[in-house]
Amino acid sequence: MFLDHIPTELILFTMLYGGVGVASLIASIYLCLRKGNAFAADVTPPLRLRYWAAALFAVFFMGHIWWYLFYIFSGNIHSVGFMLVSLLDCVGLLITIPGTLFAMLQDRKRPVWPIVTATIPYAVLMGLNTVSSDNHFLNIAIVFILMAYVAFTIYMAFAVRQYGRWLRDNYADLEHKEVWLSHVLVTVILMMIIIYGFDGSNMTISYIVQFIALAFIGLLTWRVETLPQLEVIPVEQLEQQAQLPLPPPSSIEQLLAEHCVGTQLYLQHDLTSSQLALAIGTNRTYLSQYFSSQGITYNVYINELRINHFMNIYREAVAAQKTITAQQLAKDSGYRSYSTFSLAFKQRTGQTVTNWMREMENAS
Repeated sequence: MFLDHIPTELILFTMLYGGVGVASLIASIYLCLRKGNAFAADVTPPLRLRYWAAALFAVFFMGHIWWYLFYIFSGNIHSVGFMLVSLLDCVGLLITIPGTLFAMLQDRKRPVWPIVTATIPYAVLMGLNTVSSDNHFLNIAIVFILMAYVAFTIYMAFAVRQYGRWLRDNYADLEHKEVWLSHVLVTVILMMIIIYGFDGSNMTISYIVQFIALAFIGLLTWRVETLPQLEVIPVEQLEQQAQLPLPPPSSIEQLLAEHCVGTQLYLQHDLTSSQLALAIGTNRTYLSQYFSSQGITYNVYINELRINHFMNIYREAVAAQKTITAQQLAKDSGYRSYSTFSLAFKQRTGQTVTNWMREMENAS
């Protein structure tokens, strides 16, 4: 039989390779057509991110198709076919990967076109590789793409850091809003793909990269569906804030005490700095400047109030000999997630919630 002449290892790899391609296609169709979320039904993800990720998965699928056809019918790295599939793969990834990662940073709309221009030198080098008789230009093209990848990684590190600061200046609840871990994992995965490009003939590396690609599909799909759409401030609200008279800095603390602490507004889930600024009669920028002058962020300010609220309620419950769970108290203190509360509590007090509660009980 024909298959008897094909190594078993190659058959298994072809099945895995095809499976990754099919998984990419399914993920792309799912993100485009499904209205609800499978991972987080109560989260409304950014539509822009959903479509960019679907486009990236589509490029993954098409890449599996045209590279498979290339190695079946040609395999000549100096042919026009190799130049075409390389350019298609490179251009497709250089557009959809930055587009997807930028879409996660909802505080800024960063243009993708500067990165796309990196394909021009690559196209020239691949053209020279086609007409030459050695791999000199191909090696230069690979090094060029690697350098472009490193530059993009450095840029994204600064962009994600800036995004994190923006979150802390505007949001009290950071549950699933931070994206640095996703970017780190995506960076590692893409690095493995580049290594695969250097030594695609190594079967062990080929297997590893395909399994990593499966993990990448799962990770990105989960991130798309768990990243909530951040607040879009209505134009009317922005105009209303712009017309408000700016109070002097000395009165901001009094206004916060009256309209945030006194009314316990800080207990509101997903309270944003824009909502708080409107409640005290100022704008978000001015409020952010006030917190910066105090050496804190909006996130630190709200969490301080919430944790103090938790402590006071728990002390009262212990004094009255009432049985109450930390999970319920955390929810009553403005937190949707106990894990988020637990982390904020340890950052604030230097000890775990359990240890602090045990100390309170022993002291009473």
